[in-house]
Amino acid sequence: MWLSDFKQTLGELDTLKFQLPNGQFVPEHFHITEVGIVTRNYIDCGGMLRQENKLNLQLWVASDTDHRIKPKNVLDILQLSKKQLDYSNMEVDIEYQQSTIGRYELDFDGAVFQLINTQTACLAPDQCGIPHEKPRVRIYANGLSCNPDSDCC
Repeated sequence: MWLSDFKQTLGELDTLKFQLPNGQFVPEHFHITEVGIVTRNYIDCGGMLRQENKLNLQLWVASDTDHRIKPKNVLDILQLSKKQLDYSNMEVDIEYQQSTIGRYELDFDGAVFQLINTQTACLAPDQCGIPHEKPRVRIYANGLSCNPDSDCC
């Protein structure tokens, strides 16, 4: 989710909820402990230099279970951080501690912000010799079917 979309959505909400990929919710008494610009410079396996810039919000849960952050509070935090960090519209990432620090992409389902698992990928498959995989399909002929995982096709 882009920062402009995040801010617009925050402006339309009364409450703030984040849902993890497993369906559980970040406890309502979370804090936003950091706002940062994360710049990642790297070279992919094909030798191409790449750069990624994201606005990172860190969610943290303490024992103060009466604490609630409102969407307006987040907008205020973003306004303050913009003055200090001087960033522009960029993608928003969320960090949240579970067994390790998880980094999530952000989406909105109309009521709740969804934390989306991030994935690794090869960015230069043609350079690494990774074959293009053909989709596996179930074949039907004369009323019989063949499962692509059965080694009969």
